[in-house]
Amino acid sequence: MAVVECRDVVRRFGELAALDGVSFDVREGEIFGLIGPNGAGKTTLLSCAEGLDRQTSGSISVFGLDPAADRERLALRIGVQLQTAALPPRLTVAEVLTLFSSFYASPVPWTDLLETLGIAGKARTRVDRLSGGERQRVFIALALLHDPEVVFLDELTTGLDPHARLAMWEVVESIRERGATVVLTTHYMEEAERLCDRVGIIDHGRIIALDTVPALIREHAGDAKARILFEQRPDGDPGLGAVASVTSAHWEGNRLVVQGRGGFLQDALAVLGAQGQRVADLRATSPGLEDVFLSLTGREMRTEEES
Repeated sequence: MAVVECRDVVRRFGELAALDGVSFDVREGEIFGLIGPNGAGKTTLLSCAEGLDRQTSGSISVFGLDPAADRERLALRIGVQLQTAALPPRLTVAEVLTLFSSFYASPVPWTDLLETLGIAGKARTRVDRLSGGERQRVFIALALLHDPEVVFLDELTTGLDPHARLAMWEVVESIRERGATVVLTTHYMEEAERLCDRVGIIDHGRIIALDTVPALIREHAGDAKARILFEQRPDGDPGLGAVASVTSAHWEGNRLVVQGRGGFLQDALAVLGAQGQRVADLRATSPGLEDVFLSLTGREMRTEEES
């Protein structure tokens, strides 16, 4: 069953189309990811789905309700973690959660939430003394106080160190285990690969691909690849053209680049070994969502983010 439905959603800011005909569904109980570079339209789309903004045209429904028109009716059914938010810096975590709990008739005990989120020991700590990861967990606790059925997480791990990011991934998985549907945005492809049941790749305001991660990789990312350095570069053709699992083999400098499917690497090494070739170094890579994005757009996500 679809709990979030978007149909031909357009959001314009003057002449700029931040969203340009976006359509997708989010199924009950899944972790659905919207992935793409900064500025692709992810946050704008989430804002419309949360009822914080209204699309220029098209339709969005959450549990069959209009997020903007029925915002009050949806408030107790959705939880929201914003990309940018702030809390009074001198309040303690306990004071913040006590305050926000007072907004609901039947809040989840916040002490239990802190335990689940791994920050039970920070209850008496002031907000301005929390680390970035700890502060993000507080915002998640605030989003879960009323036990929502759908949780929207916008760029949850941006700015966190690798250790904190891994910890946040476990938090997201625990939210789904509590029975909630999760909709998240990210520009970290490895995050989507780890967490999401399905992903929609958004670029320049449009969904350019939508499927499970394995299906997207299988359809768009191409073959796995290995770069082989020999103790002594062999002369002539490496003789891999007859290996069924190998789709290509070519030289890049002193390395033989072999691409293929299934057990292509073992098959290639068996042929090369039979020729008496000795491998000095081997680097194998499997295709991922980075390769999917490159295939679909002609651009590398990481290069774009770094620039």
